[in-house]
Amino acid sequence: MGIANTGFRPAAENMRILLVEDDTLVGDGICTGLRQDGFEVAWAQNGTAAEAAFETASFDLMILDLGLPGKDGLEVLAAQRSAGNQIPAIILTARDGIGDKVRALDGGADDYLVKPIDLDELSARIRAIARRDHQMETPRLRFGPLVLDPAAHQAWEGERSLELSKSEYLLLATLLDHGGKVVSRTALLESLYVWGHEIGSNTLEVHIHNLRKKLRSPCIRTVRGVGYQLDPDHSC
Repeated sequence: MGIANTGFRPAAENMRILLVEDDTLVGDGICTGLRQDGFEVAWAQNGTAAEAAFETASFDLMILDLGLPGKDGLEVLAAQRSAGNQIPAIILTARDGIGDKVRALDGGADDYLVKPIDLDELSARIRAIARRDHQMETPRLRFGPLVLDPAAHQAWEGERSLELSKSEYLLLATLLDHGGKVVSRTALLESLYVWGHEIGSNTLEVHIHNLRKKLRSPCIRTVRGVGYQLDPDHSC
């Protein structure tokens, strides 16, 4: 059915998700996997059913196939955006052309995945989008001399503005959100999914190294075998 499942299951998320997918095998597999992860999932098998679902219930996120019978997935997305519905949308499709991706993202999609998919990656992308939306509503994060403004997407160390890449910003935001607690490698890697990055074996270490060079204090300490944490008692 085009779905790989590596077996890892994170904690429940309590999000309401609308899946719009006409392939019964793929849809059943996604519903089963996401429900095991703690998500609430409603399933519509065509565009008309999806629009009817929006009229009777509210959702936190939509997973949308493009090649739907009758009304195309992009039409469904366009109708929701025109109606003022800014629900996050993940496109899940067999179309892998750059033009299809551009049209979907320009049309209001938040992420784009090409089948076959890995259920763990899909769950991670959902969590990343949820964290991004949470950060947009969160007041400034502070830890020692570090201040991060999620709304303005800016960070400072004391009076010094930090020039950060998107990946560095997301990693710093995740560390700040946990205060001085240890953040696992998995959680930090998931924070990068929101930008659709290819995650290589040393991607996290490279971004942490670059972020360390831009900070004076606190230090980003490596906790071997676990992850990283902000250490207020040491400078970098």
